[in-house]
Amino acid sequence: MAKKQPKRWVYSPPKPAKPSVPEAVKAQVEAKARELIDTVLKPQHVKPPPKDERFNYSIDLGGKWYRSYFYFFSTYACPGPNALSPTFESKFARMEYVGNDKFNLSYMRHTDQWFELFTDQSLDDCLKAIREDPWFPP
Repeated sequence: MAKKQPKRWVYSPPKPAKPSVPEAVKAQVEAKARELIDTVLKPQHVKPPPKDERFNYSIDLGGKWYRSYFYFFSTYACPGPNALSPTFESKFARMEYVGNDKFNLSYMRHTDQWFELFTDQSLDDCLKAIREDPWFPP
């Protein structure tokens, strides 16, 4: 039978603090994201309600800040008689501010976990990826 090793204490340094997002960067991200949503994403993905009212459908797209993350989300209508609520939001893309006007870009997997695809990207590169890459369907 194998002998158990005694427990030992190991030094675990604290994680470095995430940089706070400057107000100028927040305003720039919100303005460019709103432009992307209104000119590209909404016309492509928000359609009139389907005739079959048993299924959820997208009624709006938006973006919002939470701490150092900017999220893109879809709002869905639930018209069925067994719906728990009339609408719900589903996030599909996340930009994490990492400092120096750079972002990490992630998408929401089918497992409800974020998967980081791009690191240290500029704002324009992130928005281009959200617009063109198939990983970011609203």
